[in-house]
Amino acid sequence: MEKEDSKKPVVRIIEILEKEYPDAKTALTFKNPLELLVSTVLSAQCTDERVNKVTKELFKKYRSVKDYAQVDLTELEDNIRPTGFFRNKAKSIKAFSTVLVEKFNGKVPANLKDLVSLPGIGRKTANVVLSEAFGIPGITVDTHVLRLSKLIGLSNNIDATKVEFDLMEIVPKEKWRLFSNLLILHGRAICIARRPRHQECKIVDFCEEGVRWKKTLS
Repeated sequence: MEKEDSKKPVVRIIEILEKEYPDAKTALTFKNPLELLVSTVLSAQCTDERVNKVTKELFKKYRSVKDYAQVDLTELEDNIRPTGFFRNKAKSIKAFSTVLVEKFNGKVPANLKDLVSLPGIGRKTANVVLSEAFGIPGITVDTHVLRLSKLIGLSNNIDATKVEFDLMEIVPKEKWRLFSNLLILHGRAICIARRPRHQECKIVDFCEEGVRWKKTLS
């Protein structure tokens, strides 16, 4: 499908899903860009619900970039242990916090280039922070967005960065943040990997698997 041809179904998909998820936004709880950056790192291979439980106490204890940069690594590991992969996550948080102190005056930068220069921060995390904390349009390609984009024929790529660029060409820029959140919510609620709920899916006609499923009913 050509990029121009893809824009029409994308707009329609957004319209449909927006009715299903009228309050589409990240489920992570945060009050500032630093908290969202930390939460997003903790969310890898962990549910947002569990992350929010951990950060409820974590954010009371660590209130600034310097707090994370100066904390003993073992202590930080213990505080985030319930999120899993806590050693790698603690190293990443301490490392990027140190760089933020040394190079960015302790502030989370509001641009993609500087964010991805931080240790352990890739485009997915950077786009979450930009779109949710700073209101700067960005497409977040997590596992749900990656999977659904292929199913509904928006990208044939399997590399997250390439999918991001594909989506940037066909999704209206003002809808980038919304589109990402809609696909994430739909992937969690309805289009579940290995057990999709086709009968409840409002965009089933746009999905290759959904169309095949409907043919089996006729």
